[in-house]
Amino acid sequence: MYKLLKKEGSARRGELMTVHGTVQLPGFMNVATCGAIKGGLSAYDLKNIGTQVMLSNTYHLHLRPGDEVVKKLGGLHKMTGWDGVILTDSGGFQVFSLAKLKDIHNEGVFFNSHIDGRRIFMGPEESMRIQSNLASTIAMAFDECVENPSEYAYTKASVKRTTSWLHRCIAEMDRLNSLENTINRNQMLFGINQGGTYKDLRVDHMKEIAELNLDGYAIGGLAVGEPAEVMYDIIEAVEPFAPVDKPRYLMGVGTPGNILEAVFRGVDLFDCVMPSRNARHGHLFTHNGIINLNNAKYEIDDSPIDSECGCPVCRHHTRAYIRHLLKAKEMLGMRLAVMHNLYFYNHLMEQIREHLDNCTFTDYYNQYKSVLDKRI
Repeated sequence: MYKLLKKEGSARRGELMTVHGTVQLPGFMNVATCGAIKGGLSAYDLKNIGTQVMLSNTYHLHLRPGDEVVKKLGGLHKMTGWDGVILTDSGGFQVFSLAKLKDIHNEGVFFNSHIDGRRIFMGPEESMRIQSNLASTIAMAFDECVENPSEYAYTKASVKRTTSWLHRCIAEMDRLNSLENTINRNQMLFGINQGGTYKDLRVDHMKEIAELNLDGYAIGGLAVGEPAEVMYDIIEAVEPFAPVDKPRYLMGVGTPGNILEAVFRGVDLFDCVMPSRNARHGHLFTHNGIINLNNAKYEIDDSPIDSECGCPVCRHHTRAYIRHLLKAKEMLGMRLAVMHNLYFYNHLMEQIREHLDNCTFTDYYNQYKSVLDKRI
């Protein structure tokens, strides 16, 4: 259940109550694709860096170790040790971006695994069954992800297919949640708004799925190469038609600046691999912008990554030391860098919520909107 606490302009301060705890919104989900954060962080580390939600992926876990294996182990919570909220992506994006030789039908998608090439079928029912086996808190509906740009006629047909799949997802989740052997019979379902970069398709689709009384609504198919301003325009077009009493999730976004802009436009929830992926290559986020520890100027820099950051890494280690570890390809270097970046994202959301609570978010937005994504 979602509770809207207050608004400042379009920006929203809310809470999402789930069977695995309450999520304070706006919030960021830390991406643990295969049940682990790339960079050596465990579920127990996530507690120490302010994580609220762990996101794992249906497609990857279906291939390895297999969702039936995860179910036998008691679901993702028991397998990973994370006792908070877990959202599982439907696998749709990965099917369309990673899998080879895709064959799309109204029933679902036939594709070849990117790991071993074996032929697999996934449709709405299969995605729901896999996510039920994973026993996540929140499951995402199976949708078709089109490329940007995509032809209008194809995008319109794709939206119609995604809507049809959503109805099937709802029916299958209702069935699964009624079974005695389902691990999480309170699993929630979020629908996904599609329509490429066509505002009319986006608005019509959001109007249509808003009538289905889902647990939440996501905006998918953005942040895939289109200019940021186009993404912001789509959010502004869709936001007035998203249910006020349900959380809004912008999938796969993004930079700290992207998140700030999207919160300003009414988005509640985010996920992105960027903080962990960039960290593994020495690109670290700070309150003054982005630094690249590979640069020689940090070789004897004994200051913390970010003097305004209270993370365990900034409290105990220097830029020079972490740079050395990364250059020496020591695993600790990646672990410390990832820990900092994820803490930074989680703490950024805490700051946003605090300013919304104090009715000072607009000032905060104006102060940092042109700073956070600046490369130093």
